[in-house]
Amino acid sequence: MKFAFITIPAITVILSQFVLKPLMSTIRGRFSIKNIFAYGGMPSSHSALVSSLATTVGILKGFNSSEFAISLFFALIVISDAVGLRGFMTKQGIAINKLIKDLPDELEYKYEIMNESIAHTISQVIIGTLIGVLIPSLILLL
Repeated sequence: MKFAFITIPAITVILSQFVLKPLMSTIRGRFSIKNIFAYGGMPSSHSALVSSLATTVGILKGFNSSEFAISLFFALIVISDAVGLRGFMTKQGIAINKLIKDLPDELEYKYEIMNESIAHTISQVIIGTLIGVLIPSLILLL
């Protein structure tokens, strides 16, 4: 497949973000167009994208190649940040919103309410990673 290192991860993230994420939110009764572009949610498109890239590199270049090692560690950093770093951002958003709500009414309206749902859960990351491994495997090995 020509441009496989670009097209397969792109296909994976498009399916994850624009097909599976709306499907999951519809099943849960929380479908909204803005949720398609929001941070967080099931599945983690970040995890799907980087694991798709690593899987594609592994299959095409070899799982013992330096390219695979680089893409694997890149994926691990992105996945770790999707849960860890963004988890801290979620906690900060909750704390800031509480501070804003505690302000007198005449000051409260001056501040924007922060997003409190930025981080991914472990299950969202696992499902995203599985999607990222499955799609390139199906495309390249079947």
